[in-house]
Amino acid sequence: MTPGERRRLRFGVLGTDDADVADQARQAEALGFDIFALSDHLHGSRPTLEPWTALTWAAAATERIAVLTDVLGLPYREPPVLAKMAETLDRLSGGRLILGLGNGGYEPEFAAFGLATRTPGQKVAALGEAIEILRALWSGRATTSDGEHYRLTDAVIAPPPEHPIPIWVGSYGPKALAQTGALADGWLPSIQRLEPDQAAAMKKAVDEAAVSAGRHPGDLSYACNIQVGSGDAGTTVRQLRDIAALGFDTFVVAGLTDSRAREQFAREIVPLVVGD
Repeated sequence: MTPGERRRLRFGVLGTDDADVADQARQAEALGFDIFALSDHLHGSRPTLEPWTALTWAAAATERIAVLTDVLGLPYREPPVLAKMAETLDRLSGGRLILGLGNGGYEPEFAAFGLATRTPGQKVAALGEAIEILRALWSGRATTSDGEHYRLTDAVIAPPPEHPIPIWVGSYGPKALAQTGALADGWLPSIQRLEPDQAAAMKKAVDEAAVSAGRHPGDLSYACNIQVGSGDAGTTVRQLRDIAALGFDTFVVAGLTDSRAREQFAREIVPLVVGD
């Protein structure tokens, strides 16, 4: 993108786990949504779907819509295995995968499943190592890495991806935001966790880190998860426009829990948000 150029607004649906994800994805695609997303949680009394399996099912049922992991808890899967999983899903879907990654912030899952815990600083370092490993393995070259958290020796995955696989990171702390700007292809926070001034300041931090790394901030995607309810449509439109004015270009919408809600959002909200 050239400086000052505005990227087209994109809209995604965060799927629900209590209905057929293929049906949800097909409807989202038919309504013109750009992305179908699923979250990644192992623990809890509420029924959930494992996102890799479910997104593969959704991708097989659609032709155009992108599929997004929103976001993967990195510690649940080793980066070399994740690299192969991502390459496979991207290849089978015709280049429609967006790989959303996170540090794994829900500590009860780690305790319940006996997963190794890390300090916040270790999580950031491990995510940085993982992104570098993913990119190296996707290059098709033999990869050796002797990091603090991950070690590989002449690892190769074949074939390499046929399409670039974008990596979006759900990050919040200063070190994680700086890492996002330096390494990732996009930023994917949950906007309801932030005050408006926080969102602006955090985006600025990502922008500045991108510039420091010799990158153009306009080359990154700025997405956010956003929860919508059944309230006034005008309020939702104003909220989305305000977030877009901060420089966000993609909304992944949670709370569209049935086909009627998804249709209403696509028919009534989206045109008002993107309109002049």
